[in-house]
Amino acid sequence: MVRIINYQKRQAENGKEFFVLEISGGLEMVKSQVTNQFYATSKKAFLPSTFDEQTCIALIGTEMAGYVVKQDCEPYDYLIKETGEVIRLAHKYVYELNQDATTKEDKAIQKLLADGILFLKMVSIKKSQYFNLNSS
Repeated sequence: MVRIINYQKRQAENGKEFFVLEISGGLEMVKSQVTNQFYATSKKAFLPSTFDEQTCIALIGTEMAGYVVKQDCEPYDYLIKETGEVIRLAHKYVYELNQDATTKEDKAIQKLLADGILFLKMVSIKKSQYFNLNSS
């Protein structure tokens, strides 16, 4: 799920103004490579819209299906406002509605569940083989 958290007015190449919705993918805990401490963050992306400003305001707080995912792109410079440092990035965050899209955590959980079910089936087979051998 993603949540609409804000909106911005933008200008198209033809000069026409439009609004984008800022969406957040939810809380994530990330471990700092510098301090080795965890901090809370969320992936954010912008969705172009055909809405007027009043509609954008009304939509803030709305949750909708989908994910904010990391996508590779052409390298670009990014200014960190707090420090003034300019860094080079080669990714961006985009909205994805694909119902099959899952986070790394979702995939790990699915694998653990599948492995657990396989383990239980194997134990069940071994038990039945054991009891069949001993009942003869």
